[in-house]
Amino acid sequence: MKKLITTLVIAASVVFSADAQVSLGMKAPDLAFPNPEGKTLKLSEINKDRYVLIDFWASWCRPCRMSNPGLVAMYKEYSNKKFKGAKKGFTVLNVSLDQQKDAWIGAIKQDGLIWPYHMSDLGGWNSKPAVIYGVQSIPQSILIGPDGKIVGMYQRAEESKGDLDKFVQ
Repeated sequence: MKKLITTLVIAASVVFSADAQVSLGMKAPDLAFPNPEGKTLKLSEINKDRYVLIDFWASWCRPCRMSNPGLVAMYKEYSNKKFKGAKKGFTVLNVSLDQQKDAWIGAIKQDGLIWPYHMSDLGGWNSKPAVIYGVQSIPQSILIGPDGKIVGMYQRAEESKGDLDKFVQ
């Protein structure tokens, strides 16, 4: 078991930058960036009493777009379940590395990303949320617990299912 955990930690560090300021068990840095309507969303407000899967992606990223149907199915599967210590359950926060707002909004609609939480500073690879979390490739996902701590880091969102299952009542 110890070897498996060590392997998973090493794998997570390969996916995320060595300069990243995030790691498993630490308090997740807050994010506060515009949604498609221009209103600022804050991770700390979304995260109150729920698990949040932060999914880093972009409209121009083929692997991201190919994984979106699985993310939508996962959201539908888990968003109505009851979770230990999380009265509001589970949701997804998409963080886009797009530079063009129309492409970003179009991809949300086209891929049926039905959850209400989407944000982007339209900074592309210089996106401040991606820099804060040390994201070096997309798609990437991070699971935040209702206490605001990072409980999982994944290359693809669907990889979080095993961890989510541990917290379902």
